[in-house]
Amino acid sequence: MKTIQLITRRTALKTTAAAAAITIVPRHVLGQGQTPPSEKLDIAGIGVGGMGSGDIRSVATENIVALCDVDENASARNAKNFPKAKLHADFRKMLETQKDIDAVVVATPDHTHAVVSIMAMRMGKHVHCQKPLTHSVYEARLMAKVAKESKVATQMGNQGQASESARLLCETIWSGAIGTVREVHGGSNRYPPISPRGVRRPKETPPVPPHLNWDLWLGPAPERPYHPSYHPFAWRGWWDFGTGVLGDIGCHQFSAVFKALKLGHPAWVEACSSNHQCPPEIANETAPVSSITRWFFPAVEGRSAVTLAWWDGGLKPPCPEEFEESRKFAESDWLLIVGDKGMMYGHQMIPNARARESGAPPRVLSRSPGHYVEWIQACKGGPAAGSDFVAHAAHLAEVVLLGNIAIRTKEKLFWDGPNLRFTNSEAANQLINPPYRSGWSV
Repeated sequence: MKTIQLITRRTALKTTAAAAAITIVPRHVLGQGQTPPSEKLDIAGIGVGGMGSGDIRSVATENIVALCDVDENASARNAKNFPKAKLHADFRKMLETQKDIDAVVVATPDHTHAVVSIMAMRMGKHVHCQKPLTHSVYEARLMAKVAKESKVATQMGNQGQASESARLLCETIWSGAIGTVREVHGGSNRYPPISPRGVRRPKETPPVPPHLNWDLWLGPAPERPYHPSYHPFAWRGWWDFGTGVLGDIGCHQFSAVFKALKLGHPAWVEACSSNHQCPPEIANETAPVSSITRWFFPAVEGRSAVTLAWWDGGLKPPCPEEFEESRKFAESDWLLIVGDKGMMYGHQMIPNARARESGAPPRVLSRSPGHYVEWIQACKGGPAAGSDFVAHAAHLAEVVLLGNIAIRTKEKLFWDGPNLRFTNSEAANQLINPPYRSGWSV
């Protein structure tokens, strides 16, 4: 395989430094959404409870000018660290009235990722949005389109994409050390405490806490009464709000594989899950306790056909014979790559003896200065971040979310990627772009 020609990080930093020395330009000259390298970004956090709190701290090298959350308690906790930030409950009013915002960090529940991010991008704001980027397949496609049209810097919150291990994974595959890759398995078994799954909708209707704007929390989702089973941070397993274990972790585990194998549109996707034996009042409400999902990517020039498989809830494929007795298999979050000449577990070849024999692969990729630094530099005119919506993140999220449609329909679905539709199931097509609640749109 041809060596990929990329500049080294040292060369990139020298180039950036040289450029910065001659581009000290006032912001108003560059126009909306363009910040010179010499200035700090003015950033707003939208959804600052849970992961959002960590995200906003991770970009605190810049100016944090606003905190927006439908839960006043979340805003108040973060305001202690950023006392100069203005506080908001409704992101729409914030974006319309606070004019000093250059960029936003979005960490709301999945079902509001798209409505927040798309509004911000159309207003010329740079966007960092948590994974799985969107709630629906259609939203993922639209996010890429709007990001391209808006010409803003974007990044999905799959932080591992910036890691050394992600680069070693790609470089090992490209080196030919494990031969032709035709099979990839990934999964997660660390998930049960995070959100209820395999349960009915609660019937109780406790009062909405005074610090929470429940109507804004629902956003475009169908209306339902408040319950603590949804908030705080218990929404991920509910189909109306989250995307289950697959949506949550799949964009982490498969990111480097998509880059290494240049995976495009799958020909088909199928799934089985614990929801198959549940009544509709459970299967239609929450993601399953356990599932197996498979995507098939046909051969293209330079790559053989690849089957991608996802396992969760304690399910996993047989442990490879190559594993040493002391090595644990498929616990927590994991990835197994199968080639016709060898295997990788994560970014390492197995067994250890084979890894020592092969040695480190040739270094052909530049290294990352850090996930959030990538995005900040992109906002200031640097290269696109590693999980940019247009080049990587939206497509990755779209394919991962196709798996949830297969789980919900219990069918083998044949996918026409260019036309954004399944060719054999109208029931599945209805789940590509579920309708929004009245008053909400993208």
